[in-house]
Amino acid sequence: MQAPNPQSPGHPAVDDPLGLLPRVLHRDAMMLIIDKPAGLPVHKGPGGGANLADHLGSLRFGLPRDPELAHRLDKETSGCLVLGRHRKALARLTDLFKANQIDKTYWAVVEGGPQAETGTIDLAMAPRDPKRGWWMKIDPKGQPAVTRFQVLGRGGGLTWLALEPVTGRTHQLRLHCQASGFPILGDPIYGHAPRRGGPGLHLMARAIAIPFDARKPAVTATAPAPGHMQGALAACGWTEA
Repeated sequence: MQAPNPQSPGHPAVDDPLGLLPRVLHRDAMMLIIDKPAGLPVHKGPGGGANLADHLGSLRFGLPRDPELAHRLDKETSGCLVLGRHRKALARLTDLFKANQIDKTYWAVVEGGPQAETGTIDLAMAPRDPKRGWWMKIDPKGQPAVTRFQVLGRGGGLTWLALEPVTGRTHQLRLHCQASGFPILGDPIYGHAPRRGGPGLHLMARAIAIPFDARKPAVTATAPAPGHMQGALAACGWTEA
């Protein structure tokens, strides 16, 4: 369900400094799915600055409480992000994410690429540094981590992949691609991109399917390819619909 424009006649003006309203992909009584912009952190970092959590009031759509994040995406990852609109809905969404019952498809453009057209990456992971829990390494004694991949296109030394995380570990897709010999283009942590001035992380949460109510079809949403990925995607055969 596409949300009506709250800025249209009959709706009061809404303060939306981050431009989130046009990025709503789905809205119902239980949840919102938005297209999170690349470069926007979901939570406030130690250095402060703009973040999504501080601006969720613009997405109330008449409810008395702000929606809340049901999961997270990395700062540099764009695409489908799910918000619960009230506590009961948020609890249900949280349980579904923890149980890995939500189907998530990511798009990535990687340097090089796998030889096979489809496959599974099964490499356990653990933190590289206990003081930085987000910085991960491959570790046979770590937590199980499984990613399915499918090649969608190739060109110019790059490969366009659809990635499906079976598990949901921190930086799983980024580390799995790097450890498999095809780091994600623009990744400054696990790839070859510089810390500043690189092409931007070429990873997006493309689509999601949420079986919120077993009696109804899954709630689905698809996010558009972000601008910084479109050139590399086009080199691999992608054409904008």
